[in-house]
Amino acid sequence: MLPVHLFGLMADIDALRQHYAGVIIEDAAQAIGATLRNKPAGSVGDLAAFSFFPTKNLGAFGDAGMVTTTNDQWATMLRSLRVHGSRQKYHHEWLGINSRLDAVQAAVLNVKLNYLAHWTTRRQEIAERYRQGFVERRVSDIHLPSVPQGFSHVFHQYTIRAEARDRLSAYLKDRGIGTTVYYPLSLHLQPALRDLGYRLGDFPRSEQAQDEVLSLPMFPELTDQEVDYVVQQIAAFYQGG
Repeated sequence: MLPVHLFGLMADIDALRQHYAGVIIEDAAQAIGATLRNKPAGSVGDLAAFSFFPTKNLGAFGDAGMVTTTNDQWATMLRSLRVHGSRQKYHHEWLGINSRLDAVQAAVLNVKLNYLAHWTTRRQEIAERYRQGFVERRVSDIHLPSVPQGFSHVFHQYTIRAEARDRLSAYLKDRGIGTTVYYPLSLHLQPALRDLGYRLGDFPRSEQAQDEVLSLPMFPELTDQEVDYVVQQIAAFYQGG
């Protein structure tokens, strides 16, 4: 099973363990620094995959990533798969790939890691300012991200669910506010998976999300004034000015 820690909030791996006894691989690409009952992302599954794509909370200069595990046998296999399935040079035990983290990316990440805690705190401050602003302005046409008790959220994205999502996105764009839809087409509707036989209506929750989610500006350098401006414009859209 491959649960996704989406937008910076961990999936409840402890709850999954109560119903599933197989291998769990955490998709922690968006959740470095997040916690589940004081356990950090990457420590609750059997393996975990992290992304250091430049736009992630901890981003390299280019593409980069990491897999973690406490299983020595799997760790040995992973180390060999990243270099053409080889543990001894020019001797290939498995079909692998060339997926080594180059020294430049490692150097960039080594420096930026020192700032990750500060950046995470700032993201959480921005998220709280969004929440307070929407509550104070009584914007009831959107659903805000929630953080269940026992979880910490690192807000890789600040994603709301919004009525008239596409019109809202266009309205904000006209006022200099960039937004993004992650992800506009559910997996069961993707052309590559058409042979599985699923149709529109088979997964209504997923389809509702694809039609309503909207990610607002979120990065540590965002100022309080910019956050307030986003809130103001969203409130204006739903309250008629």
